[in-house]
Amino acid sequence: MILCLVDDDPVSLEALRFASQLGDAEALVFGEADVDGYVSRARRVVHDRLDEYAPEAWAEAVIELAPEVAVAPGTDRGHEVLAHVAARLDVPLAANVIEANVDGDALQLTRQRWGGSLLEEATLSGAPKLLTVAPHAIEARPAGVTTTVEEFRPTLRDEHFVVRVVRREEPTAGAVRLDTARVVVGGGRGVGSKEGFELLEELADLLGGAVGGSRVVTNLGWRPHSDQVGQTGARIAPELYIACGVSGAIQHIVGCKGAKRMLVINKDEGAPIVARADWAVIGDLHEIVPAIVAELRKNGA
Repeated sequence: MILCLVDDDPVSLEALRFASQLGDAEALVFGEADVDGYVSRARRVVHDRLDEYAPEAWAEAVIELAPEVAVAPGTDRGHEVLAHVAARLDVPLAANVIEANVDGDALQLTRQRWGGSLLEEATLSGAPKLLTVAPHAIEARPAGVTTTVEEFRPTLRDEHFVVRVVRREEPTAGAVRLDTARVVVGGGRGVGSKEGFELLEELADLLGGAVGGSRVVTNLGWRPHSDQVGQTGARIAPELYIACGVSGAIQHIVGCKGAKRMLVINKDEGAPIVARADWAVIGDLHEIVPAIVAELRKNGA
């Protein structure tokens, strides 16, 4: 059995398509995720105590089904759950895989290392084979099949709920999610201050997008960590990423390289991110962004 862990994160559907390329995959669904049309069979986890995330409980559900291959999205949850499975079963875990091919009893893998700056060729053997799929390595597309969904009730004990989500802080009503936004306006040290992000908020609002920031911005307290784009933050894949005052450290590039198009606004034409841009405007963002905002308002945005 090839089993793919699916939750409410859209990246899960990318992992599901990846798993389906390895063979006849099944979805192990937590929460209310919709997998209709993606796989022919799905098991929805049902348990009185699983209304919130509990990594050891999720791992136990995977272990009880005893798959030959277990796949999860390369998200914080996906990595954490399969790490628990790997530790419990004393087997290896291959993280951030972008390609996999069946080779007898093994899988030949290509995976991202060093924040995506290095690709590693590896062989994954053992039983079960555990892997997470790098976000945005593959496009999530329905397979056009009829999905049969069954309930699955794992046998869980108190020890599986030592770590669990007990409370949530919801984002501001109406806010656009960073990981699903079609347009993201990102800011770096060049924005200059917490107040400087008001310009970026205005631009994002006109474009129906979200605002993100580099790691240095969150370290300075200008934006919350939930807005961080990068290796240790969100991995985004918008139609357009507008990077304002971002130098382009490799950790940030890891987070935004899934963007379909990138517009860079920066004083430094030698900044690393400029070389990766589809379009670059060399100049002061505090002059350029207001000009873009004014033009958008002029045209009725």
